[in-house]
Amino acid sequence: MSTDSLESAAELFKALSSASRLRLLRHLGHGDSGVTALVEASGLAQPLVSQHLRVLRAAGLVEVNRVGREAIYSVADRHVSHIVDDAVEHVSETPRLEVRAR
Repeated sequence: MSTDSLESAAELFKALSSASRLRLLRHLGHGDSGVTALVEASGLAQPLVSQHLRVLRAAGLVEVNRVGREAIYSVADRHVSHIVDDAVEHVSETPRLEVRAR
């Protein structure tokens, strides 16, 4: 495995390191959505949703298409949906480890 691949994977996980972004990706995994629907589904303020979507777009995780004046977001690659779903399933099934202070 090349160093470039590992660096790219690290960047991917950086973009996924927010519970809010994971929530948005899980919603988009069920179908394309506009910002208003994402705001309602996530419970986040519109500016915050837009900021998270910018991060996800920059990482190549979501795509946007314009329908009239509305921006419709979708998951760019179904692998991403599987990664997020698998991670959520994993932590749901695995006993939580206690983090020790150093």
